[in-house]
Amino acid sequence: MENAINTSSPAQKPRSRPKNSPLILGAAAAALVFSLLGIAALTGVLPYAASQKSGEELVARTMLADKPARRIAGAASCANCGTVESVRAIEVKGRGSGVGAIAGGVTGAVVGNQFGRGNGNAAMTILGAAGGALAGHEIEKNVKKQVTYRVTVRMDDGSYRTVSQSAPPSLGEKVRIVDGALVSRS
Repeated sequence: MENAINTSSPAQKPRSRPKNSPLILGAAAAALVFSLLGIAALTGVLPYAASQKSGEELVARTMLADKPARRIAGAASCANCGTVESVRAIEVKGRGSGVGAIAGGVTGAVVGNQFGRGNGNAAMTILGAAGGALAGHEIEKNVKKQVTYRVTVRMDDGSYRTVSQSAPPSLGEKVRIVDGALVSRS
């Protein structure tokens, strides 16, 4: 009976963890970098570029500011009439539909699942899903942003009014404000 198997061998090899595919590690790293860039952009850490007109608005504003405001006396004055003094383009965030949150959550869960063991792995998966959902939602809102124009009008009585609209008027244009919208005066 020499063929008996010895089950109490002191030199058993510990099980090794299977290696991750380089493709999965690359995708996880790319998703992590993308998420970090999204969070940096949302929190204002990452600077962004904003285009402005080449001094045209500043020159027009300065020229109009140098002229004293004239009050028009008499009944011939239009109470809602004025001249466009400045136009500023403002970016407004769009509305999230939930698609960005879902995509970000799934991506974050996949990336988080690559880290930790046991309960740590589950915790990283949950944290990755939550962080990815938040970042994905904010990124979707930034992708859907729109440009609106804030128009400052110097009224004929010397006061100023600001109106928001989707199309920019020309500087110095004579306008009338009707129901919160600019209408060109002829």
